[in-house]
Amino acid sequence: MIDERKLEERLGALEAAKAWSPRVISRLETALRTADDRALFRINPIRFAADKSIAEAEAIDLFLHGTLVGLFEMDWLLLCPMCSDVVESFQSLRSLTRHYHCPLCQADYEAALDEYITVTFTVSPGVRRIRYHQPETLPVEDYAFNYKATSEGMTPDGVPWTNVIKSVLRGLEWLEPRGSIELTVDATEGLLLGFDMNSDANFGFAVVSGETAAAERRVPISFGINACTPAQGQVAPGKVTFEVHNTTDRRAVFGILQLPPNVPPRGMLKFAPFLSGKRLLMTQTFRDFFRSEVVKAAEGIAVRDITFLFTDLKGSTALYDRIGDLNAYMQVQRHFEHLLDVTVRHGGVVTKTIGDAVMAAFLTPADAVAAAFEMRQAVEQLNRDRPQRDFVLKIGVHKGPSIAVTLNERLDYFGQTVNIAARVQHLAGGDEICLTKDVYDSGGIAEILAPYPVEQSRAELKGVTNAVSVYRVTARTV
Repeated sequence: MIDERKLEERLGALEAAKAWSPRVISRLETALRTADDRALFRINPIRFAADKSIAEAEAIDLFLHGTLVGLFEMDWLLLCPMCSDVVESFQSLRSLTRHYHCPLCQADYEAALDEYITVTFTVSPGVRRIRYHQPETLPVEDYAFNYKATSEGMTPDGVPWTNVIKSVLRGLEWLEPRGSIELTVDATEGLLLGFDMNSDANFGFAVVSGETAAAERRVPISFGINACTPAQGQVAPGKVTFEVHNTTDRRAVFGILQLPPNVPPRGMLKFAPFLSGKRLLMTQTFRDFFRSEVVKAAEGIAVRDITFLFTDLKGSTALYDRIGDLNAYMQVQRHFEHLLDVTVRHGGVVTKTIGDAVMAAFLTPADAVAAAFEMRQAVEQLNRDRPQRDFVLKIGVHKGPSIAVTLNERLDYFGQTVNIAARVQHLAGGDEICLTKDVYDSGGIAEILAPYPVEQSRAELKGVTNAVSVYRVTARTV
């Protein structure tokens, strides 16, 4: 099922895309040739990196460039945090919806880039055909547990939630349009829950305590659009057959769970590390090559926690006046190149430049603060090549929630967190880094700041109701 010509051509294009670490391409080629279908469906780059001993950042770049050359198709998945079901799957960020509903859990969620949006990669059907390219042909359990659900979600004890569901599953069938199925259960005390994996059509029959019925009971169920009739009822223990009749023109995946009495309330699952939407958007390769992947400006998508770094050059106006516009512009561009390089090395992205200023976003406060010190060093290196210190950098860092949107074909962030980060930068003097308390109190920051004197103060910021604690870090070492 492998198209050898396309595979060789696209692997060659991938190899030429950038300088890869030794054996990275050969490990990928081996996987494409020898891995089973399940392993090539919705590949988690973080897990792939661990399995193949590849750096995570390089693995993410590998699959992004692989998508560009046609080796893979990228999927944006909305996961239910309570059952790990793939509620929605989109091949483009532009199709991602802000609100989503899990029919299995009867729960509604708001999408956030750093929570239950995961990005995966599936081998292109033009390179190698796998059975998951045609989900309608899958055996029903393969569809339910490998296509519609993910094994990434686990209980607090580390048990995959799909294993929990399998332990209480008493029947699962394709329900054809206008067709019928029979699901037979040896009912014991508790609840028989009938469900469709793709809609709100469900029923619940309580199994009451008492003697086991001698004869089989047959219960007709009418399956409709987002509803079953009857939706609830009671049966005695013993053999029960549910006759489910599909009154719609839609194919369904219908099953029955047998739940014991007094099931404790479910909480959120733990998830194995995956490539979140937030991390992907913080990847420079994605920003450089996937400009068509936009967030709808009308809504935006939430980011629960993100760190912003703002810089500005002190005295840049005087530089333009002293050496002329062209020379000054070229020097300022050199400074931008250095800051971009530092940002990428620390896992961040430059969101935009505004005049002589930079707005950058980072996954963690520690990444941002480490980058801030290296930026300061890079600018000082630039000054060593000049007769006077033309470049004096001011930096501000703040963290918190934000909204990601695409405006003017560029991914940008908005909200009070961005406003505070920008205004904290204005408080910094030349060669100073100003951090908010949210950043200062974050993990890993104390170790980075240990060699430097830090001054704490309170500042009133425009548009912010309460005064903000600011930690000012000077260039002088202890």
